[in-house]
Parts: sequence; C-alpha cells; structure tokens
Amino acid sequence: MKLSRLAWIAYGLAAAVIVVDQWVKAWVLNSLHLGDGRIVPILGPIQFSLVRNQGVSFGMLQGNPELGRWLLSGFSLAVAIGLAIWARRLEKRWTAVAVGLVIGGAIGNMIDRVRLGSVVDFVDVHELGFFPWVFNVADSAITVGVILLLAESLFAGGKAAT
Repeated sequence: MKLSRLAWIAYGLAAAVIVVDQWVKAWVLNSLHLGDGRIVPILGPIQFSLVRNQGVSFGMLQGNPELGRWLLSGFSLAVAIGLAIWARRLEKRWTAVAVGLVIGGAIGNMIDRVRLGSVVDFVDVHELGFFPWVFNVADSAITVGVILLLAESLFAGGKAAT
C-alpha cells in the first residue's frame, strides 16, 4: 500500500519529535548537570530542573516503578502503533499533525523508560503558580497533539475527525 502525503506528514513529524526530544534530553543530562536539585533559569518563569518521572505525563501514576515502567512502555508502543495505522487513512492535514505529535511524544517517552527506567522531565514553570508539574518535549508534543485532535473534532460539527 502506497502511503499518502498525510501519512508521511504524520510519520515525519513523529520522527522529528523523537529526534528533538531525545537530543534535548541528552543535552539536559550530559551538559547541564542538573542533578542534586540544581535549577537553571531560562526565561522569566521558565527554568530547567531534572525530575526522573516513573509515572505518566506530569508525574501522575507513580506506583510500582518496575512494573509501571514496562506497562507504560507497552501502552506507549500500542498507542504509537494504533496511531501509525490510523495515519495511513487520514484525510485532514491537522489530524496528520496531531497524530504525528502524539506518536513522536509517546515513542520519545517510551525510549526513556526502556533505556533509563524513567522519563527525563526538565521544563519547570511552577513559578507561574498554577502548573506545578515538570515536563519535557515529548509531553508537550502529546499535549498539543491531543488538543488539536479535540479541537478538530469539536469544530468538525459532530463528525468524527478522520
């Protein structure tokens, strides 16, 4: 089966998210030396501080770390595969963008879990006063992708986004 242009957009964006996510995490781990509670101010309320997240996005669901590691890795892989299959039938550009973001974010965090045992989170904006979680590029891609999917389904006039 020949892949559509929209499938290539989704897959290409997913690959870009994975590369950027892993590159930034490597830079944070190897160059910024954020261990021992060190914080690096970036811009205004944005700062970098290292958190090893054994749960899901924004540190939620941190039960049994080893079991969670593999269950969440499997879930991320299943989501990525399901979305990759869906991407072959997409008909809207924004859906392709959203799907690509979610696939890339899911795989980026899965790579951390498999390689490191936890997800590397580092973007800290708690000084804004309403967002206490530390997150990363992959979390951001997933969040933006889900928001795009929700917005598209809301504005599709009740029709399911394809």
